[in-house]
Amino acid sequence: MTDVPDRERFEARDETATLAGVVTYQLTGSIIAYTHTGVEPAFEGRGVGSTLARAVMDDARARGRTVVPICPFLGDWLGRHPEYADIVVRSTRKIK
Repeated sequence: MTDVPDRERFEARDETATLAGVVTYQLTGSIIAYTHTGVEPAFEGRGVGSTLARAVMDDARARGRTVVPICPFLGDWLGRHPEYADIVVRSTRKIK
């Protein structure tokens, strides 16, 4: 996985440098909002999304960032990985 700050995204590529998937983000100071996770059709069903999710969360932790998970995929993934709860912003508001 590679951070491409000028495109505001992390990219996952295979061994031939073919783009497999991305996680887009918006960074403000030490707060990073992950906005979208996308996996190229040829790579679907191979765990690329989960690999990206773990990599971007590990990167955020290593850089001391607070994560705002806007992307539904990442939000669902985080629901299954409570080990990242300490760096994730959770809303306390209830929607009626």
